[in-house]
Amino acid sequence: MPPQTPYLLPATTHSYLARAAESLAEATASRDVPTRYACAHVAALRAAAALLAARARPRPTRGRRQKNAWVLLTEVAPELAEWATFFSAGAAKRAAAEAGSRRAVTEREADDLVRDADRFLAVVEQSLGLVPHAVGAGSALPASRPRVVEHRAG
Repeated sequence: MPPQTPYLLPATTHSYLARAAESLAEATASRDVPTRYACAHVAALRAAAALLAARARPRPTRGRRQKNAWVLLTEVAPELAEWATFFSAGAAKRAAAEAGSRRAVTEREADDLVRDADRFLAVVEQSLGLVPHAVGAGSALPASRPRVVEHRAG
């Protein structure tokens, strides 16, 4: 689907993008590893919600199981399927981190997820026709490892 005109995007899309940026900032600022991981994952989830708010067309759910955001993202934006699979795989770790588990994720996993969520937010912004934020801007996280997921344009 071609990028949309930013001023035609629903207000909820802009709201989710702002909340994604807030969660990402919280992840970057946090010294607590589980919190950093959980906030980064939530940032990605909110970025996905922004795209869904812009592109998804609700259908009646009578007799159908509800789908999670990552499944819906794959249906609505197949070009982001790799990202959806990646973040979906981290949902259980996020739940454990949110529950306070100190062993759920390592510091490296948290740092990597912050960088990946940052890149994903930029990909979503671009796909919505917005100017993507500067990836990694202001981040104190080291760029020691290449990204786990690569987005390949069309």
